[in-house]
Amino acid sequence: MNVVLAMIVTGLGATAVMDVWGAIRKRLLGIPPADYAMVGRWIGHMAHGTFRHDRIATATPIPGERAIGWIAHYAIGVVFAAGLIWIAGLQWLSRPTLAPALAFGLGTVAAPFLLMQPGMGAGVAASRTPKPWSARLQSLITHAVFGFGLWATSWALQQG
Repeated sequence: MNVVLAMIVTGLGATAVMDVWGAIRKRLLGIPPADYAMVGRWIGHMAHGTFRHDRIATATPIPGERAIGWIAHYAIGVVFAAGLIWIAGLQWLSRPTLAPALAFGLGTVAAPFLLMQPGMGAGVAASRTPKPWSARLQSLITHAVFGFGLWATSWALQQG
C-alpha cells in the first residue's frame, strides 16, 4: 500500500475508532457523543468571516452543517494521521508501535482545547462549560482512544 493511502486509511480508521468509543461511552455512561453539526456550523460561519461565537448552538444554522461537520471530523483525522507519520517517520507505518500513537493522540487534544472550544464559545479547554474538568477529562480520553485507533488501524493494515 502506498504511503498516502496508508495515511488516509489510518486517519479514517482512527477516527472511526474514536466514534465507536463515543457510542460506547453514550451507552455505558450516558455521555452524548460530540455533535459534529456544531463543528459544521462553526466552519460554515468562517466562510462569512465569523471565527468565534459566544455559543455556537445559538448561532444561525448553516445549510448542510451536519455533513460539513462530519466531513471535517474525518478530514482532521486524516491530517492528524499524516502528522503522526511525519513525526514518527515512515518506518512507523511498517512497524506501528503504541506509545508514539498514544502520545500523539493525546497531543491532538490541543486542537479542541485551543481552537475549537474557544471558537465555538466553550472557552479555552472548556473553561466556559458547566463542568470544565469533566469536559477536559472526556476530551483527553477521547483523544487517547484516537491515538489507540491510529496504532490499531496501522497494525491491522500490516496484517492484511
